[in-house]
Amino acid sequence: MADHTAYPDWVDCRRLRAAPEAAGSGDGSAGLNGAGGARVWTSALRLIDPEPGLAADGRAAARAAAKAREEAAALAKADAEARARAEREARARKLADAEARARAAAEEKARREAEAKARKDAEAKARRAAEEAARIAAEDAARREAEQAARKAAEEEAARIAAEDAARRAAEEAAAAQQARLEAEVLARAAVDVPAVLKRLIRETGPITLAQYMGESNARYYASRDPLGEQGDFITAPEISQMFGELIGLWLADLWVRMGSRKRIHYVELGPGRGTLAKDALGAAARYDFAPEVHFVETSASLRKLQREAFPDCHHHHDLSTLPDDAPLLIVANEFFDALPIHQLLRSADGWFDRLVGLDGEAFTFMAGKERMDHIVPPSWVSAAQGAMIETSPAAAALMAEIARRLREQGGAALVIDYGHMELRSGSTLQALKSHRKVDVFAHPGEADITAHVDFELLKQVAEDHGADVMGLTYQGEWLRQMGIDTRMEALQRRNPKEGQVIKRQRDRLVEDSQMGTLFKVLGICGRRWPFGVGFQ
Repeated sequence: MADHTAYPDWVDCRRLRAAPEAAGSGDGSAGLNGAGGARVWTSALRLIDPEPGLAADGRAAARAAAKAREEAAALAKADAEARARAEREARARKLADAEARARAAAEEKARREAEAKARKDAEAKARRAAEEAARIAAEDAARREAEQAARKAAEEEAARIAAEDAARRAAEEAAAAQQARLEAEVLARAAVDVPAVLKRLIRETGPITLAQYMGESNARYYASRDPLGEQGDFITAPEISQMFGELIGLWLADLWVRMGSRKRIHYVELGPGRGTLAKDALGAAARYDFAPEVHFVETSASLRKLQREAFPDCHHHHDLSTLPDDAPLLIVANEFFDALPIHQLLRSADGWFDRLVGLDGEAFTFMAGKERMDHIVPPSWVSAAQGAMIETSPAAAALMAEIARRLREQGGAALVIDYGHMELRSGSTLQALKSHRKVDVFAHPGEADITAHVDFELLKQVAEDHGADVMGLTYQGEWLRQMGIDTRMEALQRRNPKEGQVIKRQRDRLVEDSQMGTLFKVLGICGRRWPFGVGFQ
């Protein structure tokens, strides 16, 4: 290949090559080989290299210059590349330095944060340790205080228990002494010649009240015998049929369940006789887990013995004053109030006067008192007609007041079942029974049961006045029917078909109007917020 770099810059070789073609155009025969072409080519060569020797030197110089230019360009390029590389390296170093500084800063920040966290953790740990130490110290102090308080409380409790034990022992000893004294009095009373004592008293002091005569006579009567049954002087409802006591037991159990089945509760019976009613009642109630402490208010030594045989764990009392006050009472008084002493008041032209007992020779007799008794006459009777007679029992009123107070303060309920009137009536109901027959009230003082009809109107009023709720007052026959005596009778007849007629007669004696059904009344009372029992709703 020709080295065109040796040609002068103004020589255009492409034009020279094209020139012969342009010169020979026309006939196609002219070109570089034609005559015209030869001239042009010769002229061009002269222009390019007029002298061949000079041309060779020029080409060498041109090549040297070109090479020098190439070397210079290469050097410039290498220098530029070196500068670019240096700049890149500088930028890389700068970037690396920046990254290093950033990394160092981040590491420093992380170190400071770690140190701050470590300090914070250390402070928190120290605080927790201090709090734990304080808590432990406080707990130790509290424990020591609690132990000290517990020791003090235990000492005080021990002292209290010791004091209570001492007081209890003293109370038991006092109660035992009182019991022994009362029993001695009862035994002594059983040996008293009541007619002789009363006659001597009347001769020495004058006529006595009917209440005093009745009280002295009945005290000796009940202290000296078991008056119940065929061999005694009378029969009460529990002795007639087990149904009577069983239905009372169910009545009590129903109240107990409706009041939450309290674990501690007391069954109290006034004048429990042989314990027959209690045995039937508590036996029926036991089906519902009703198992109260049993308390009997009884003064008869012979009856107390029979009651202990039926209830070895029973507690005996001469009156209501020694009954416990730590739990509700469920009280039953069947044919108890009728034997309490009464006053008979007579209306004269000058007012109401007490009927007294005096002597006509050696015989007891009624006499008119001289002291006016208007203050104990019910308001509705103050203006009664001359000759009217009413009966009233301060002893019954006092007993009902105590029952109502107990029920108000302790809770519980009471059933009073006896013969008497719904409302106070005029006339004498005083009677004496001996060997199941009525006798003159003055014929056998201390040897006959002297009773009078109960004034249920008075008992209701006293109960309400002393804070008890009166459930109601109804006939014994009606109450037993509502309690389900007919259903119970049928069950007993199915179990004892041979005794069917006997069981029916027992039921009739308790329920029918011609027998005990309307003569006997049932009074129900209870403490405030206690439910009313069945038969009184």
